[in-house]
Amino acid sequence: MYRDLKLRGALIQNKQLRLLPQEQVYDKINGVWNLSSDQGNLGTFFITNVQIVWHANMNDSFNVSIPYLQIRSIKIRDSKFGLSLVIESSQQSGGYVLGFKIDPLEKLQDAVKEINSLHRVYSTSLIFGVDYEMEEKPQPLEELTVEQAQDDVEIEPDEQTDAFVAYFADGSKQQDREPVFSEELELAIEKLKDGFTLQGLWEVVG
Repeated sequence: MYRDLKLRGALIQNKQLRLLPQEQVYDKINGVWNLSSDQGNLGTFFITNVQIVWHANMNDSFNVSIPYLQIRSIKIRDSKFGLSLVIESSQQSGGYVLGFKIDPLEKLQDAVKEINSLHRVYSTSLIFGVDYEMEEKPQPLEELTVEQAQDDVEIEPDEQTDAFVAYFADGSKQQDREPVFSEELELAIEKLKDGFTLQGLWEVVG
């Protein structure tokens, strides 16, 4: 209730506003018109230290709750119903523009002054209407920092790569081997070392 703008919420019980544990009603104004429809709806207006609430007299479920946390501006503006209280909510809550008709003018001005005063107090020291505490305190960053362990990984060489390296890394080779005729290639090639085949070397290169 202290955090989100609510439309048609479970706000009223037995014609009384359901209060949060630390919420206090500062003013209750009867005969306030909600200007959301063409003809308006007559209802009751509550001003607390946490939120503003209006509900229709004929239907408690037709209501709106506007926490100070979501109020962007509070002004008196002219409308087709005359001078009215206009509350604009934050973009985060939907950017609603809500109008309320409070008569006489002196009562409207007093309501706007009181709401603005409570909103300033709320903005200075947030009042959620509830007690809360974290279940556990966050650990210091130093305690959360651990050294990165080096994985004990042994990289096994690829067999084909070994064959390729072993064939060409012949430290004892002083000169080219004698040429022989390859029936596979139908060409004369250098004689292969013992243990190697032409097919195996082709697989390495491929």
